[in-house]
Amino acid sequence: MVPQPLAGIRVLDIATLFAGPLAATLLADFGAEVVKIEHPGGDPVRGHGAQRAGVGLWWKLLGRGKKSVTLYLGEARGQEIFRRMVADADVVIENFRPGTLERWGLGYPELRALNPRLILARVTGFGQFGPYARRPGFGTLAEAMSGFAAVTGEPDGPPTLPPFGLADGIAALTTAFAIMTALRARERDGTGQQIDLAIIEPILTLLGPQIIAYDQLGELQPRMGNRSANNAPRNTYRTADGGWVAVSTSAQSVAERVLWLVGRPDLIDQPWFATGAERATHADELDAAVGGWIGRHSTEEVLTAFEQAEAAVAPIYTAADVFTDPQFRALGSIIALPDAELGQVRMQNILFRLSDTPGEIRWTGPPLGAHTDEVLERYGVDQAGLAELRSAGVIR
Repeated sequence: MVPQPLAGIRVLDIATLFAGPLAATLLADFGAEVVKIEHPGGDPVRGHGAQRAGVGLWWKLLGRGKKSVTLYLGEARGQEIFRRMVADADVVIENFRPGTLERWGLGYPELRALNPRLILARVTGFGQFGPYARRPGFGTLAEAMSGFAAVTGEPDGPPTLPPFGLADGIAALTTAFAIMTALRARERDGTGQQIDLAIIEPILTLLGPQIIAYDQLGELQPRMGNRSANNAPRNTYRTADGGWVAVSTSAQSVAERVLWLVGRPDLIDQPWFATGAERATHADELDAAVGGWIGRHSTEEVLTAFEQAEAAVAPIYTAADVFTDPQFRALGSIIALPDAELGQVRMQNILFRLSDTPGEIRWTGPPLGAHTDEVLERYGVDQAGLAELRSAGVIR
């Protein structure tokens, strides 16, 4: 069996809910040993969102490939065991409010004294310093403050938030990248370092040139619904059988193909058709042409015609559609896994495919505390000690 690329990297995940834990999940997918340290009452994500027979479904995704250990870090005995675990860890991921670890005597100077090679990734809403640092911070606030909500929604409607953890997901990907960067730096100089990641920042970068445009031009991007200021036609359109498709014409050649397809080559000859930005100023006319043609054809007819014309189109899917799509099936984007509590679970597969060390999902999110005895025994806690800790509520 080929060793996974992160085999031998030990991660302690003491974060809760989404951004920090998802970063740890991504590391687990490629072979890191991730020990999920949960409060004896369980990570809040276990009770967040959809449940089946009292089992949290989000946890099955977020906890996959991790070992679940219960340990109360707010108690001296829990802190002492955690220090032992830190001594041979490579990475700790946490998202407590700034100052919490320090109050427990577990700040980075103390942890680094135990293990100079340790990387501490701190994922919070607003970062470790500044006037907002101690505020409660969630992805929703990042989606608001970054400018995302201000440009999302219909022109005459309110700012719109996404119905899922967008900022948290972006922060998770960034955290995983930051950890890999720190691990690479450690290969060079042999020492770890602290990562300060504010959830408000990664989504700000992904919003593109808005900051530069305001700096240089004083321009603010308006809400445009599904349209774009950079090209047209670009929208969602309803088909004759009630389906929806999305059309993009970021390339000039594609825009021309779309207009030929819908029977309006006359528009191509208009002077304003020459660039995406100029086409965007005539979005009403272009949407009428494209939307009218799409509205007279079934979804299958639309997709077939666009494919034959080499024009960019995609159906608007629900989760149910993702399960049956042949491209997702070919890629293996959804994988079925055995689960100790639910029998079998289908979930999203790993994010990308490496040709030689492809990664794998070793198991789904385990029951609470499933690995407590196994892991704590490694750090010198015998059966009598486990019983005492359970009696005191330090572990479950």
